[in-house]
Amino acid sequence: MILSDQTIRRMLAENSLTITPLEDGQIQPASVDIRLGDTFSIVEDSSSGIISMDKEIHYKTIQTDSYLLLPGQFVLASTMEYFRLPDDLTAFVEGRSSLGRMGLFIQNAGWVDPGFEGEITLELFNANRCAIQLKAGRRVGQLVFAKMDACALKPYRGKYQGQRGATGSRIFLDPENKK
Repeated sequence: MILSDQTIRRMLAENSLTITPLEDGQIQPASVDIRLGDTFSIVEDSSSGIISMDKEIHYKTIQTDSYLLLPGQFVLASTMEYFRLPDDLTAFVEGRSSLGRMGLFIQNAGWVDPGFEGEITLELFNANRCAIQLKAGRRVGQLVFAKMDACALKPYRGKYQGQRGATGSRIFLDPENKK
């Protein structure tokens, strides 16, 4: 079941769902608007020119209120908001259609697990032939919350728990890499 604005407001008042900072106008009929944070990360060049899933990937991270995303460029960004989801609530990240029509693809694997806490890292790609100026604080998408039929047996407590800022891939920490 997707949560209504009434339920979102009630959960925020009860502190069973936390979103900070949050302005009242961000709460929509069936979602909460998310805004672009001020940290951006790009993968640093490696000497081999290859990124491996079993080795740590290094990123160059900057903090700025404005970022120029060049055509064909990929950058990690973060939400301005910090979220704390209860163990029986999940969320979907959806980009704004108005930005998609500009050629800005916004993703984060599209899913926030129950029990997650932190800022959400967004993967941004400019599919346009023109550069796109990104501004911190601007609405870039929305979070749609869905109530689960029961609490998760194993809520999220993974490698991105508590993340702040544009957080790079930590795939090298996966158990498959320990073999």
